[in-house]
Amino acid sequence: MIPLIDLKAQYRALKPEIDAAIQGILDSAGFIGGPPVAEFERAWARYCEAPAAVGVANGTAALHLALCESGIRPGEEVVTVSHTFIATAEVARQCGATVKMVDIDPVTYCMDPQALAAAIGPRTRVVIPVHLYGHPAPMDEIGDICSRQGLFVIEDAAQAHGARYKGRRVGSLAPISTFSFYPGKNLGAFGDAGGITAQDPAAAERMAQLANHGRDVKYTHKVEGFNYRLDALQAAILSVKLRHLDDWNAKRRAVAAEYDRLLAGVGEVGRPQVAAYAEGVFHLYVVQVPDRDRVSEYLREKGVMVQLHYPIPLHLQPAYAHLGMKPGSLPVTEAFADRCVSLPCFPEMTGEQIRTVVETLKDALAKVSA
Repeated sequence: MIPLIDLKAQYRALKPEIDAAIQGILDSAGFIGGPPVAEFERAWARYCEAPAAVGVANGTAALHLALCESGIRPGEEVVTVSHTFIATAEVARQCGATVKMVDIDPVTYCMDPQALAAAIGPRTRVVIPVHLYGHPAPMDEIGDICSRQGLFVIEDAAQAHGARYKGRRVGSLAPISTFSFYPGKNLGAFGDAGGITAQDPAAAERMAQLANHGRDVKYTHKVEGFNYRLDALQAAILSVKLRHLDDWNAKRRAVAAEYDRLLAGVGEVGRPQVAAYAEGVFHLYVVQVPDRDRVSEYLREKGVMVQLHYPIPLHLQPAYAHLGMKPGSLPVTEAFADRCVSLPCFPEMTGEQIRTVVETLKDALAKVSA
């Protein structure tokens, strides 16, 4: 079997470092906050080339805190894409706001700036572009549109740890940027975890307070907040893994390049493209194929563990039926969602595994076209 990602192989390679970090937390019995969290926050801010960072419980909490800091009020509107995980959109409702979904660019699968410009209305307050599959969104164009309209921008960088846009790190391209450290991410914890980077250290401090029940010192609560803390065990693990992130991302790009080479002559397969402005990190290697469901089923039957990210766009999900968006509302998103399949892609992947995936994919295409 070829997994979508091999976390067991990753752990085996880092076992002495990881085990020592975990043992250090157990020996200290300091499980909440403390030096391990502060150390990771400093390291993550440096890595993202941002002035400040906050460790939080998960990527959804990061988005929620970012929206709180944006100053959005009930009844105002958040604009984002439909082709993303639901967390990007659902946090709007947590702040009493509404969400408007726009189409994606057919090449990068990220927010289409022209679609964004057309969607902005009198209630629009915040825009959340998503750096999907490890590819940065076109932040200059999005930023220019938002600057002219006085809109607040939040980067959803949950899938783009270490990616660069025109040489700048993702996480430094907007006032606030949010990350997920879910185990399968390019930088993943051993459970749920998330992070925020901010251009204003004071904003980071306010979000850190909100994440810790609105307090800066024990039993002194400046405001009502949330229990969104990053625990020390996850912070210690993330600090170990962060030292290897650039190497892992380079290996992911090498895997993607080999896929590109082997799939170049397979006309039925739409390969992911990298914009000239981007240095992607291939959190996922997503192709487009005809008869996607049958192709995926065949691959899994043959031991290639593909996934679908994401087969039903958010605007067509039952949870967003109240938006009244019918099939055909976002044609690029819908066409892509019908054809996309994520192939195995991880730093430890071997050339033999890549070749097996490609040959199995060719067999699947031949089978469904027969």
